[in-house]
Amino acid sequence: SDRTMAVGQNKRLSKGKKGKGKKAVDAFSKKDWYDIKAPSAFQVRNVGKTLVTRSSGMRVATEFLKGRVVEANLADLNKDEDQNYRKIKLQIMDVQGKNCLCNFYGMDMTTDKIRSLVKKWQTTIECAVDVTTTDGYKLRMFCIAFTKKRQNQLKKTTYAQTAQIKAIRKKMTDIMTKEATTVDLKELVRKFIPNSIGTQIEQACQCLYPLKDVYIRKVKTLKAP
Repeated sequence: SDRTMAVGQNKRLSKGKKGKGKKAVDAFSKKDWYDIKAPSAFQVRNVGKTLVTRSSGMRVATEFLKGRVVEANLADLNKDEDQNYRKIKLQIMDVQGKNCLCNFYGMDMTTDKIRSLVKKWQTTIECAVDVTTTDGYKLRMFCIAFTKKRQNQLKKTTYAQTAQIKAIRKKMTDIMTKEATTVDLKELVRKFIPNSIGTQIEQACQCLYPLKDVYIRKVKTLKAP
């Protein structure tokens, strides 16, 4: 009967010191390394490695790998230092053995590259468009371009008029839509790498206003099929 009296007041009597005897275990000893593999559009297939806690009980390691997004530089993926201003995002889709197979997830430009393009005395023209590839990937593409001086131009500034800018934007939208909606994701990525869409826009807009530094500035995946 004397046990009932003390309930609540001194619960911790028998339990020993708080938190004693729990040995700090190194979290890394429970983890495995997996190789990240890039899609076939890139020359270098080994992107890097990633860590994941080993499967135990209900936790399956591969489930925690899938959906991870890694960022790699295009210069490394294609062994071409001229492309070092492009960042490629890849998403882990599948795990086979110790290999994580990735799919294209997005593209971006390094901040310093964009900063180096933007200058005074010229017009910056930007445009964004949502497209769906033939295999059902929904992407948003961003384009950026700058006006340039005509040959033997003396005037300091090269500003396009609003009507011209609108026309150029329409051309951008049309070309990006046409280029992206007629191919699957794999082919589209192959177009992104050499910036062929940017070159095409530059040529198409030549009649409206001479442009330079036309790039697909950014691509993001809105929805995978």
